[in-house]
Amino acid sequence: MEGLEGTLAELRDTFKSGRTRSVAWRKSQLRAMIEFVQDNEEEMFKVLDQDLGKHPVEAYRDEVGVVAKSAKLSLSCVEKWMAPKKGNLPLAFFPASAEVMPEPFGAVLIMGSWNFPISLTLDPLIGAISAGNVVVLKPSELSPACSSFLAETIPKYLDPKSIKVIEGGIDVCEQLLQQNWDKIFFTGSQRVGRIVMTAAAQHLTPVTLELGGKSPAILDSSSNPTNMKVIAKRIVAAKWGSCSGQACIAIDYMLVEGKFASYLIDLLEKTIKQFFGENPRESKSLCKILNKNNFKRLLDLLKDPLIRASVVYGGSVDEETMYIEPTILLNPPLDSQIMTDEIFGPLLPIITLNNIHDSIEFISSRPKPLAIYAFTRDETFKKQILSKTSSGCVTFNDTLLQVRSHLFHLLASILLELGVHYVSC
Repeated sequence: MEGLEGTLAELRDTFKSGRTRSVAWRKSQLRAMIEFVQDNEEEMFKVLDQDLGKHPVEAYRDEVGVVAKSAKLSLSCVEKWMAPKKGNLPLAFFPASAEVMPEPFGAVLIMGSWNFPISLTLDPLIGAISAGNVVVLKPSELSPACSSFLAETIPKYLDPKSIKVIEGGIDVCEQLLQQNWDKIFFTGSQRVGRIVMTAAAQHLTPVTLELGGKSPAILDSSSNPTNMKVIAKRIVAAKWGSCSGQACIAIDYMLVEGKFASYLIDLLEKTIKQFFGENPRESKSLCKILNKNNFKRLLDLLKDPLIRASVVYGGSVDEETMYIEPTILLNPPLDSQIMTDEIFGPLLPIITLNNIHDSIEFISSRPKPLAIYAFTRDETFKKQILSKTSSGCVTFNDTLLQVRSHLFHLLASILLELGVHYVSC
């Protein structure tokens, strides 16, 4: 505890000195972050593979490229973000003038996630630097190779008097949360998010919680008869192509009319084989399950007799290697754990409805999802989804674009270097 209090005291002294407020300091740290990414790209690929089995293309798309793009964007915009903005005053106050001046919070705690241990740790750090804060960075201990890499490497590039990296498990997190921070940024589960917010409330500390939820995909089959192969590819990519379903924005379950379910399942099965081969276990493009605890949690879901009976594709597991095959389930019980808790794994339930418009009531009757993906050409249905549901974001006729659109040119450049031509449909 004394060590943490000393670290926080040093950071506060640095902040009080005004060191981090200047545009020169902010730009120097952002340039150092860009240099960090350029110098350590291969090492980041290596540790992401060790912790999660991420393919280099996935690692660049979801991790390394995100940090590089964010740092470059922030470097180009930081002066504009810092500039005072004119405030509006009533005519009666003439000739007075007013300005709104952005200012840093002070000492910021950033608690990173294990599923995107580079991007969801360093991207908030870039924001904190751009705003002129001092920072304690706490990488997730569940991604030990990435955590160790960040702890060893970040101090070589960034100002050690202003930015500290602290490793550790639950005990360290508890000690960190007992401190009086000016801002906390947390990425993780709703359960831990409640703990973070409770601790922050003791000091009235503002908190940003980046949590998950059960994000549904709606498939209006009547309005998409010619695009189903493209749709299937986008569904498979959004479910299994990003950390093997261990992502907060992954599709959690699907809603479709009953008459269309068998065709959809057949198409998804063919697409999974197209993406990951006849034996997905041998694929280098599927991330592994994080650890034994997460594997056991997913395995327990599948061991439920009613859930097991709903499996229509996949379902094989290997306890020794913690492998779970991409799995599709048809109409598991709606009150089962797989339909009430965020799945966070390679299991995809499909729920059938009599009419696809019933999906609005289905979604609205449950906790708000982080994202809704809706495949439809029906403009009236689109407006109903937007007006009658509430979620973090809605994407029509595609998946994950809400977080990947700014990285399209990065992905395209990678694919071209590999001799692959990307076509947006």
